[in-house]
Amino acid sequence: MQFRQQALSQLQSPEELDLPVRFVRPQGRLVLLVTVMVMAAACLWAVKGSVAATIDAPGILTHAQGSYVLQSPVAGQITGVFAKEGQALAADAPLLKVRTAQGDRIVRAIAAGRLTGLAATIGSVVATGANVASVERTGGPDDPLVVMLYVPGDSGAAVPVGARVDLTVQSVPAERYGVLRGRVAAVGRAPQTREQIAGFLGDGQLAEQFSQHGRPVGVLVRLDRTTATTSGYRWSSADGPPFAVESMTPATGTVHLADRRPLDWLLP
Repeated sequence: MQFRQQALSQLQSPEELDLPVRFVRPQGRLVLLVTVMVMAAACLWAVKGSVAATIDAPGILTHAQGSYVLQSPVAGQITGVFAKEGQALAADAPLLKVRTAQGDRIVRAIAAGRLTGLAATIGSVVATGANVASVERTGGPDDPLVVMLYVPGDSGAAVPVGARVDLTVQSVPAERYGVLRGRVAAVGRAPQTREQIAGFLGDGQLAEQFSQHGRPVGVLVRLDRTTATTSGYRWSSADGPPFAVESMTPATGTVHLADRRPLDWLLP
């Protein structure tokens, strides 16, 4: 009771009535103002802003028709080789001569293209159905290159046709000549098996490499053409490399997806 009377007497004292009451310090008002401004800016960015999303995937420069593996139709010893790697072949062009029990047989190319791999040498023995060569199908010397990217299976559906792609080519120093430009031309409907990849590329080792993390989705990228560069394709640098890029060269692609609003990530 004594403490209550002392408190009442202090409140009624005229010495305290002329003092202003401070509810919030100036520093507190400043902190509150800054907090409100930050929250307002964050809300505006969530609604009006955008965030760029990308997907990185390994790939390889090739031609749109892909490659095929040539198998020996007969068993015997190879006595002649009529082509070398990198050479252009016409359809039905002779490639190997094989000595069999029934006489010499000629192994011929199935379709026109470029010989990218040759597993047969003079004197070696081959069995029926053995892989002896890989040939990349081409429509001629002016047939443009494309890039086949192998995107992880769970990300393939996010890649839209027409998306911009930046490609780092293994044989071209990106820090000096930049990246190759292109756009997505087609996206596979379903993930590919290792056998399907090998059938298109004509290379089992590449198929193993591209499918080591699961079955990927094939994404076909058309390269931007131009007459202003030596390679005939558009690069992020003005001139690009002073040499042509070759088919079957590994590349890594960065696919630029459609920009999204931050608010979309919060909405169901």
